[in-house]
Amino acid sequence: MTDDMTDKSPNHRIDCRGIEHVGLTVPSLDQAIEFFARVFGFEKVYELGPFRGDDWMRSQLNVPRGTVMRRLAFLRCANGPNLELFEYETTEQAAFPPRNSDIGGHHLAFYVDDFDAALDCLRHNEVEVLGDPVARDSGPSGGQSWIYFLTPWGLQCELVSYPTGKAYERQGGRRLWQPAPT
Repeated sequence: MTDDMTDKSPNHRIDCRGIEHVGLTVPSLDQAIEFFARVFGFEKVYELGPFRGDDWMRSQLNVPRGTVMRRLAFLRCANGPNLELFEYETTEQAAFPPRNSDIGGHHLAFYVDDFDAALDCLRHNEVEVLGDPVARDSGPSGGQSWIYFLTPWGLQCELVSYPTGKAYERQGGRRLWQPAPT
């Protein structure tokens, strides 16, 4: 490896300000918008589509030939990245989201100030909650509570809260980003 490839000066690194949005494909755009609006207060800002174009879609989005993007919508979350939702039509589509253990596995984590109230809200909205809440009282994540849940189409999500901070923060040094109070 040459010195050019290992140089970490700003000229060899993207000057990123943060995550602007997360994009997810859902089976029904209407269902997803309704879920995120009802349970988390997301607001739909705009919608586009449909989009067709075999060569363009394949080269720009890495989707199979013949894919149609029926619609896409941008939703705003209170104090965090935007959410871009896609609804596709294709003959080569996996019917289920990946699990965390699968390559490409993922989840969305929603920070809340009042963990118990948020968990009650999930249950009130008949959202499938996985397992029991986990409250960390030691280690770097000490002070954090979390629980996983599933959207109606099976996307894995998490509620997370650490209102008094995480234990690692008391040691000084770099901190993880956290949504500011609204």
